[in-house]
Amino acid sequence: MIIGIVLGGIVGYYFPAFTPTAKLISETFISLIKMLITPIIFLTVVLGIAGVGDMKKFGRVGGKGLLYFEVVTTMALVIGLFVANFIQPGKGVSTDHLDLTQTAKYAEQAHDMNWSEFFAHIIPSNIFKAFAEGDILQVLFFSVLFGIALSRIELITPGLTTTLTKLSKVFFQVMNMVMRVAPIGAFGGIAFTIGKYGLHTLLPLGKLMLSVYITMALFVFIVLNLIARYYGFSLWKLLKYIKSELLIVLGTSSSESALPNIMQKLEDAGCKKSVVGLIIPTGYSFNLDGTTIYLSMAIIFLSQAFQVPLTIGQQLAIIGVLMLTSKGAAAVTGGGFIVLASTLAAMKVLPVEEGLALLIGIDRFMSEARSITNLIGNTVATVVIAKSEGEINMEQYRAVVESN
Repeated sequence: MIIGIVLGGIVGYYFPAFTPTAKLISETFISLIKMLITPIIFLTVVLGIAGVGDMKKFGRVGGKGLLYFEVVTTMALVIGLFVANFIQPGKGVSTDHLDLTQTAKYAEQAHDMNWSEFFAHIIPSNIFKAFAEGDILQVLFFSVLFGIALSRIELITPGLTTTLTKLSKVFFQVMNMVMRVAPIGAFGGIAFTIGKYGLHTLLPLGKLMLSVYITMALFVFIVLNLIARYYGFSLWKLLKYIKSELLIVLGTSSSESALPNIMQKLEDAGCKKSVVGLIIPTGYSFNLDGTTIYLSMAIIFLSQAFQVPLTIGQQLAIIGVLMLTSKGAAAVTGGGFIVLASTLAAMKVLPVEEGLALLIGIDRFMSEARSITNLIGNTVATVVIAKSEGEINMEQYRAVVESN
């Protein structure tokens, strides 16, 4: 993985003509992963619920997970606002000669988005369409209902669970085959990013990038580390255990590329299937720590760059808006960038298209930091919820995680 990433950077920098091929390589690998995401989520959730039996317990796990997500992402928002106000990365940034040609489509998509319909969208009108389009939340909703129904039917006519268990093993075996080409996918992703955007795009907004990366590092190694210590496990050893997945995300700029593998690794580490199957997919929409840090800092950055001072009241309003808009980041094509546009449109105090034009050159480089932080946050959340519910075999966890 490391060799693939380094070679990708070298090829992208010295051979920019390779960019279209690199993009094809990266997108092909991500497509290989995406074709497995929905069936793996479906089977993991269904088998997890069927194995629990007690629906009250399952509901408690889900409720505890959502509460944890809200508390931690709110902390991420506050930290992002605090650091951006302290460092002031937008101070002195030139906003002259901005190219608005690439940002009109984002502004239009943001204008068309109706966030009040977000929760209604969770219920699929066509389950086959949800599977085909890879809509994680819709698949998760259907899987929960299917799992509850299966747990009741199994009491009368057992047998289907055994079949689904065998099918799950097949999909995970396919995933193991796909992961063998992960270094090639990471190579293509990095080569495309460097070749298309170039390292020169980082210089004008280097202060913002550095601020975001530092803030996310502080969040991971202070906030998440303290949470991990409180619940009696080592964040450092957990990160070492999932290092391959972190490198995949770094190479592809997509946290989805590591989703199936991270679910399997957490189960191998002793977390019960019922917890993994519920917390990880839900976290991909409701526990986006990296995305929320980026969004809060980007808005403060733009207010400083365009010299539009925001009052404490307006910044509190930003937190309120982001608590809603950030939840849809994983469900929207374009991810954090479109959500940023929708947040700017909702606030109506900063220019939308001009703000996007200022950030678009470095967004791809920011995406890697967002995705890695999101993945770490959801991994920690799963272990925390599993420990709090007694749904983790700690002997197995120590043997697997701490031996790496």
